[in-house]
Order: sequence, then structure tokens, then C-alpha cells
Amino acid sequence: MSTKSKVAVIGLGNIGSIVASNLVKGNRSIIVADRTFDKAKNYAEELGSLAEPQEIADAIQNADIIVLALWFNTIQEFFGTYATALQNKIIVDPSNPIAPDENGGFKKIIGEHESAGQILSSLLPKGAKLAKALGSLGAGSLADAAFRQPEKAVLFYATDDTSINVKIEELIHDNGFEPVRIGKIEESIRMEVFGDLHEFGALAKTITLSEASNLSLESSL
Repeated sequence: MSTKSKVAVIGLGNIGSIVASNLVKGNRSIIVADRTFDKAKNYAEELGSLAEPQEIADAIQNADIIVLALWFNTIQEFFGTYATALQNKIIVDPSNPIAPDENGGFKKIIGEHESAGQILSSLLPKGAKLAKALGSLGAGSLADAAFRQPEKAVLFYATDDTSINVKIEELIHDNGFEPVRIGKIEESIRMEVFGDLHEFGALAKTITLSEASNLSLESSL
């Protein structure tokens, strides 16, 4: 029986805290980290023995998969700060390139036809591999739809490197969802906010694997 890759969830805001909680519910051992160590320590205590708090630099060093549950702009800065430590790591990006607008909603902060996934893929540290994942649902559904029965809800993901597909799908399974690959990172705009495969886009809901099979996707089902 193979040992699962060590996962670090960095950033314990709305998305990161839910991802960490879901993984513990899925019986996955994790590292949690935040810019404030006390926040990571307190949250790890809430989650129990499967969660270990660490400083960010230590979390990167000790994990194989780094879930960067940070704002899009912050991830760009993070790549610069931790460029050496992130080399050859698997990086999971759930971010959406949005900011509050003047009407109480959200607006895109990059070009209409640009995606966070594509931009970040061009900035990757040496040897790092990127998966766009864990971000095609809002925080509420990411929590409430996890481990749904009798049929799990879907989380979409995109990767350029198919060698990490198994690890990403295992990560999504352990979050309580069915993974569906939509193609390469160039397709990630579809699963970001306003895209046709995002809950806050044309899709407008959570869906099951059988429902996803009826969508127009890359050859990944």
C-alpha cells in the first residue's frame, strides 16, 4: 500500500480552513500554516491529531503538495518569496482573480480572457508542477457538499503535467468530492469565477459525476 503524499494547506481563510477540515474528515494527515503561527496552532488543535501546525517555510519544506489558499495577488508574491523552497513541489491553486466591486459584488482583476491558472503557471518556481483545483465551488458549497451521499459532488481540476493527476485526484477524493479533469492549465478560466464550470458562473450549482458527463469537457472523464 502506497503512502499518500504529505499535504500542507497554507492560508487558513475561508477556503483554506475548509480544505483542511475536509481533509481531516477524509482521514488525511496534513500540515497547516498561516502567516500568523498562532492561528495555525489554534486551528490544528480544533482539527485534532491529523493536523500539525508549522511555520510557512517549514510547511513547504516538509510537504510534497502545497495548497496555496491565498488571494491570487498574494500567490504571485509568494512565488517570489519562496521560489527556492517551492522548487519541484506540486502546487495546488484554488484562487480566483477577483476583488469586491462598487455594487456589492465582485469583479475580475485581470483581463477578461485571462485566467489565474495561466498567469501563475508562467511564474512557477523551477521544477514545480501546478494544478488548478479546489476552487470551482464557493466556500459554502466546499463545506456543505463534501462527502455528499449517495453520489458525491464534483470538483474540477486542470493540469499540464498528467504525472500528477493521481495525486490531485486523491487530494480531491480526500476532500469529499469526485475529481474531474477538464484539460490543461489553459482551460482553467472555465473553472474560475464567472467561467462556465464555476458555481458562480454559468454552472450556478454543484453537480455530480453523472451530470458532469453530460457537459462539454476535455477528454478527461
